[in-house]
Amino acid sequence: MTLIAVQNDTVASLPEAFLDRMQKLLKEEEYAAFLSSYGQKRRYSLRVNTLKADREKVLRLLRQTFSEESDPEYDGSLYDSSLWEESLQPVPWEADGFYYPEELRPGRLPWHEAGMYYIQEASAMAPAMLCNAQPGERVLDLCAAPGGKSTKLAASLKGKGILVANEIHPERAKILSSNLERMGARNALVTNETPQKLASRFPLFFDRIVVDAPCSGEGMFRKEEEALTHWSPENVRMCAERQSGILEEAAAMLRAGGTLVYSTCTFSPEENEGVIFRFLKTHPEFSLVNIPALPGIDVKKWGFAGGKPEWIPEEDAETEDDRALAEQIRGTIRLWPHLLGGEGHFAAVLRKSDRGQKDKNEDSDYPRPRDVSGDYRPLPFEMESSSLSVEKSAYEKRGRKKDLAHKKKRSGKRGGKADPKREEALRLWDDFCRETLNPGPGGHMEKNGGEAAVGQEEGPAGFNPTACPPENLLLFGETLYALPLPADSLPLAGLRVLRPGLQLGDISRGRFMPSHALGMALKESEAERTVHLSGSSQEAYAWLRGEAVSLPRGIGKGWCLVCIDGCAAGWGKAAGSMLKNHYPKGLRKGSSYRPG
Repeated sequence: MTLIAVQNDTVASLPEAFLDRMQKLLKEEEYAAFLSSYGQKRRYSLRVNTLKADREKVLRLLRQTFSEESDPEYDGSLYDSSLWEESLQPVPWEADGFYYPEELRPGRLPWHEAGMYYIQEASAMAPAMLCNAQPGERVLDLCAAPGGKSTKLAASLKGKGILVANEIHPERAKILSSNLERMGARNALVTNETPQKLASRFPLFFDRIVVDAPCSGEGMFRKEEEALTHWSPENVRMCAERQSGILEEAAAMLRAGGTLVYSTCTFSPEENEGVIFRFLKTHPEFSLVNIPALPGIDVKKWGFAGGKPEWIPEEDAETEDDRALAEQIRGTIRLWPHLLGGEGHFAAVLRKSDRGQKDKNEDSDYPRPRDVSGDYRPLPFEMESSSLSVEKSAYEKRGRKKDLAHKKKRSGKRGGKADPKREEALRLWDDFCRETLNPGPGGHMEKNGGEAAVGQEEGPAGFNPTACPPENLLLFGETLYALPLPADSLPLAGLRVLRPGLQLGDISRGRFMPSHALGMALKESEAERTVHLSGSSQEAYAWLRGEAVSLPRGIGKGWCLVCIDGCAAGWGKAAGSMLKNHYPKGLRKGSSYRPG
């Protein structure tokens, strides 16, 4: 081990084998600069969630919060508003990303709980940006937890199309589901499966896939001590083998003409250039997209470096064709901590050949995505109600120590006869919509001659839960979900599914109880009754602690959507002059959660 000062006050033990390899790979001056980055203070960043808020509003709120006028305890130092002005500078490669000083801790503010922004390391924002997902597409985030990429992909889809976010580790999958709900994603599914099992159910299904592969984590040495303790040359080789296997399964799920983004947070050539080179050799239907040549990409200004074909072992590139293929690796990118404001990353963009099928943008290296809205065809799979497993998310635990395993069969039509339980659920949901929600385009069945539209073509909200046709509504046990596609077109039978769509609510004693997920996904204009709180007020902090708050005059009885500076933050119910708090017990903050 070699001791290297990190951020001037701590010491990291960098493995000798790692340093020896990096010294051999980098030129003397660059190696010195690389090593010096471990002594520099790393930068912190957040990404505005455009599903719920706009950039200018979020920046204005953050900058105005810590000023002499808004904080009576202001001491003229830490919370100087000019500090925010200087610090909230944009992340160059992410339009919604901004740097902030560590001391200001935006994760403890009510706006974070309301889903206005996601705290995410700047370099980690690059893969979802390169994916370039468009509304109406089918998108897969294959290794998705904790949710930084998935929540950005959901924002890019704007509620249109479908996002499948998968995580193989159960506990991390729960965190992923919670983050998607906090950020108000409507059209996202969360699965807890192996890539192999997903590939068996979703062949040639997705337009875009992101594989942020599990890796040796060398790029996180400055950020996460755990990455240091787990590193070894053997682990690097094991990760490279696992990454190749994951790419194989991802390739099987990508449609012809689709885009695949592969990324890691490591410097290891075995896990980066080596994995991509081997994949291209065995998959001639794929080609590398030249990232520096993409419209809107400025690698020089941003500090992105190219991939290194010279780091591919000579024995792997023996022939002239191999060497020509290796040259394509220069079109990948490396993010180095000594060249930009972020940690270490690698990314490659691959395109799958259309196999002779004419693409409307076939002359482009990076074609604009086709519009697939309304073009979903049922796959040759049938839902088996007894084998679909749906688990309550963290938002719906309501203080229980463990999630309950839901073993009940999915309610639906049996033997051609309508299920009374399902019919009651749909009736109660429709009653709730009429009493509590303002329908968007295509909302409420009677306004469409008895037929509800999916609502994907109109309005900023995209996927409209009040306009879902019955075949998109899934009753599982006592819980009703709105799926972005008809249930019978989604091959979910036998999969571990934490979230099959947007959780609308539960049927309890003949009443519809709206879920927190629905409350987080709604826009202010979509609720009949709203209660507005300022994110810098005592009331906002009290609300998130689970306390009742005063009702303004003129609010009628019933469910109220609580909004923090216009951003939905859950449900309350009017009771006299007070609003009864229905913020989930498992998410409530402690008594120390207060302004200042």
